[in-house]
Amino acid sequence: MIFFTRRVAMAYVSALFVNFALIALKTININIYKLFEMPRKHFLAIAGIAASCAAFAANPILPLWEHIPDGEPYVFEDPDAPGKYRVYLYGSHDNLITEYCGRDQVVWSAPLEDLNNWRCDGIIFESRRDRDGALLYANGQGDVLFAPDVTLVTEADGSKTYYLYPNNQAYGRNGMVARSKRPDGPFEVCNWSGSESRECDGVLRFDPAVFVDDDGRVYGYWGFERSYGAELDPATMATVKPGAEIVEDLVSGRDQEGEFRFFEASSMRKIKDKYVFVYSRWTKEGEFGMPQTNYTLAYAYGDSPLGPFTYGGTIIDGRGRKTLSDGSTVYTAHPAGNTHGSICEIDGKWYVFYHRQTGTTEYARQAMVAPIEIKVAEGAGGKVEISEAEFTSEGFETAGLDPFERRSAGIACYYTHPEGASQSYPRYFFKGSYVETSRPKIEQGDKSYDLRVNHSPVVNNTSGSVVGYKYFNFDGLASSSKPGLDVNLTPAGIDGDITVRIDDPDKGQVVGRIHVAASQKQEAENVHIALSGMKNVRGKHALYFVFEADTPGKSVCTLNNFVFTR
Repeated sequence: MIFFTRRVAMAYVSALFVNFALIALKTININIYKLFEMPRKHFLAIAGIAASCAAFAANPILPLWEHIPDGEPYVFEDPDAPGKYRVYLYGSHDNLITEYCGRDQVVWSAPLEDLNNWRCDGIIFESRRDRDGALLYANGQGDVLFAPDVTLVTEADGSKTYYLYPNNQAYGRNGMVARSKRPDGPFEVCNWSGSESRECDGVLRFDPAVFVDDDGRVYGYWGFERSYGAELDPATMATVKPGAEIVEDLVSGRDQEGEFRFFEASSMRKIKDKYVFVYSRWTKEGEFGMPQTNYTLAYAYGDSPLGPFTYGGTIIDGRGRKTLSDGSTVYTAHPAGNTHGSICEIDGKWYVFYHRQTGTTEYARQAMVAPIEIKVAEGAGGKVEISEAEFTSEGFETAGLDPFERRSAGIACYYTHPEGASQSYPRYFFKGSYVETSRPKIEQGDKSYDLRVNHSPVVNNTSGSVVGYKYFNFDGLASSSKPGLDVNLTPAGIDGDITVRIDDPDKGQVVGRIHVAASQKQEAENVHIALSGMKNVRGKHALYFVFEADTPGKSVCTLNNFVFTR
């Protein structure tokens, strides 16, 4: 006889009905995160959609309709499988559409043995009621919650308590702390004020981060354009330890002297005997030969959790920065935006978790990951070196993506145009290709949005546009006698050509061409092309679609998805 836990049973059922749920949900107006709301809110699927994402091995690492920016990754023991560990990703929830973040926070997790198999563990926190249980707002809506952090405290009896810092910016609640006995919640507020039912007693403010050292001492970090830190009282996990002081300017801020240029997004990690402070850095106009932005994730390090710190460098640049042969620098992805994330060691390998912008606004960000190398020179004054990660489509597939798995065009990590793009906050204006935002059908007051299956097209593919993917593993294609490429696209009503190249968008080997005619129906269709010169092409290679047309400024087609054939 087979016995199912509630969690296992849900996953099983979700897997069976995933396709039916996808179809059904497209026709109704429903908040999919509420479908399986339960006392513990432990649903493993969002109407079956997120039961398993094992087939979606790529960047972004979560389904393309899910928008979890500001990710803080941690490895915690699975409470339902003692001795087994999972990576838990905590972040904001970009579902308000017209502004940052959302009114709930969810967590996604994956087993260490299968980092492509992410599941949604559900809503872990909402700020909707005060200390006495009364609704904070008459309409029942909760506070907007921004970039959270989580930390673990092992109690004297060996039990575990997880503390969530939801970055609630509502008046009187911006120092909020919640706790749970499980890493996947639900979390309950634990620092309500004794005198004001709607307020919390906490010192941490914007973009909080909390770190528990090996000796049990607790440290908190926060700040916007200026950085702050303090030792916290372990009895409250929210207030400054009696006798301790708040340290101002842990590292120099955006407009202060020094190269740190802290903007926001505090995160602390300990590696051997070093304290590594990860944050969003403001790059000045002309730095890297590019406009100013806070789209770089940087780090500093020191011998103490409260500094002094030494600037380390850039961990990831969300613009996909590329240096050309003439020494100039261009972005190859989204031109600007914010970033927030951290680093995590998983089975002896280090990764940086961050987010990217999509679409034409600031408000649709997706979780990304990339491998990094870290070297630590132990001892007083020892140096920490973290390699700068490359902006790719690979995710955890560091040997290259499987070319025989159909891919949404939305995993593009490279999209350029000679005229670039411009920003007028919060909107972006592209002269060429960009990744269209994909969202689930959600309820936000009187607004609803169509549910899209795990699919996000690349649109506005005007003449001169390049769309690229780094990297695919071509070992399987090298042995094929008839390698091919199936491209699903939607013609846009003009004559145009697509040149398919590998390795380099300008000088790389041409392996195929697609002609799009003005007479073709403006409906999605599958185009097959035979690939040439692939017989001895092995290992990791980039793939590029280069668009050309005689009609400037008009898209040749929408790029939907593609797959290699043999």
